[in-house]
Amino acid sequence: MLTRSTSLFPLLLARHAVALCVGWLLLLLLDVDAREPQTSPPVRSTSEKEIVRARDVGVPFDGTPGPLNAITDVAGVEVGYTTIIRGEGKLVVGKGPVRTGVTAIIPRGHDSLNDPVYAAAFSLNGNGEMTGTHWIEESGFLEGPIVITNTHSVGVARDAVIAWRIKHGAADASGYWWSLPLVAETWDGWLNDTNGFHVKPEDVFHALDSAHGGAIEEGSVGGGTGMICYEFKGGNGTASRKIDIKAGKDKPAQSFTVGVFVQANFGRRGLLTIAGVPVGKEIPGTVYGEDTGSCIAVVATDAPLLSNQLKRLARRVSLGLARTGTISGNGSGDLFVAFSTANKNVWAPDQVTHSVQTIPNDLMDPIFNGVVQATEEAVVNALVDNQTMIGADNHRVEALPHDRLRDLLKKYNRLKE
Repeated sequence: MLTRSTSLFPLLLARHAVALCVGWLLLLLLDVDAREPQTSPPVRSTSEKEIVRARDVGVPFDGTPGPLNAITDVAGVEVGYTTIIRGEGKLVVGKGPVRTGVTAIIPRGHDSLNDPVYAAAFSLNGNGEMTGTHWIEESGFLEGPIVITNTHSVGVARDAVIAWRIKHGAADASGYWWSLPLVAETWDGWLNDTNGFHVKPEDVFHALDSAHGGAIEEGSVGGGTGMICYEFKGGNGTASRKIDIKAGKDKPAQSFTVGVFVQANFGRRGLLTIAGVPVGKEIPGTVYGEDTGSCIAVVATDAPLLSNQLKRLARRVSLGLARTGTISGNGSGDLFVAFSTANKNVWAPDQVTHSVQTIPNDLMDPIFNGVVQATEEAVVNALVDNQTMIGADNHRVEALPHDRLRDLLKKYNRLKE
C-alpha cells in the first residue's frame, strides 16, 4: 500500500495543481467581470460600444458642422474628464453607488492659461449654481477654466480650481495668485450618492490636467455621468457650426466657428422633440414626477466679439434648447456662458490702450443661427451617444433607443439616410 500510494502521489499532485490553476483562472475571470470601473476618463473599446452620434442614426440638422462637430473645433479649446463609477445596489450615503464626475473646459488651452477671454453669462432659469459670474459680468472677462460637476460638489471643485491655478499659473502684477473660478453644476441624485461627496480635489486636477483638443467623448462621462435628460439617460453633448459672414454681396466671406457643449440634465419625457418629431410622446415613460434637472451650456467661438455681444450668444442657447421641447421648468437651473478666443492679450496692463477687433451687431445673425443649431444638436448627441445606467437603489434610466428613434424619424418623414 505504501509503495502504491507513493507511486500515485505525483499524479495526484499534478491533478491538484491543474485544479488550482483552473480555480484561480475562474476567480480572475469573475474579478474582471465584477471589477468596478476606474476613476478615469474611461476608454471605450469598439467591442464594448461603437460611438454613435445623432447624425449617424439619421437625425437631420441644419447648418454645416466643423470637422469634429464639437466645441473643440474652436482652435485652442480643450476638454477633460474625470468619471467616477463605483458600486451597485442599495444606497449607503458615503459609500455609494457612485455615478458622478468632473468636466473641465480650458478656453485657450494649457499653453495660454493666463490669457483671459471676453465672456458673458446668462441665466434662463436660476435654480442652479455657476460661481464666478459676478466678476465676468463686471469685467467682461473669464480668467480661468470652466469646471462642471454635480450640485453638492461645487465647493470642492471651486477650491480645487484655485489650488490648480496656483500650481500652474503665475502671480498677477501685484504679486498675488488671485482667482474667482467658474464652477457650474447639475443634480445627479437619482443615480448617484450625491450626499456622499465623492468628488475630491484630485478628480478636479485630473480633469484639468487631461484636458485636450480634438475629438471628445459624449454621454455618461465627466460631470455628465449621472445625469438624466428628458427622462432618458443624459449627460454631455457637443456640436459646432461653421459660420460665413459677408459685409456685402461683392465682398469675400470671412469664416468663423462656434461650438456648444452641454451638460444635459433637464426635461420631461413627453416634451422631447427631435427634428420636429414628438419622440417623447411616441416613447412614453417617466423617471420622476417633475422637471427637477438643469442644463449647463458653454458656447465658444473664434469670432471677435465683446462681452455684451457674447451675452447675446449665451441667450440664444435658450432657443436651441426650446427646439428640443423644454419649457425650462421651475426646478431647472439653466445657466449658460459664452466666450471668444479672439483678441488675445487685450486684458494686459502693460500698455495704456489695446486695439480690439469686433463684428458689427448687424452682421451677427449667422452666429446666432449657429448657436441655436449647435445647441439643439448637442442635446440630441447627449441622448443618442449614451447607454442605459443603473445607479443608487437600483434606479434604472434607459438610454434613448436608436432603432425606435430611426423608426419615428421615418414615420414622420424626417429620416436622413
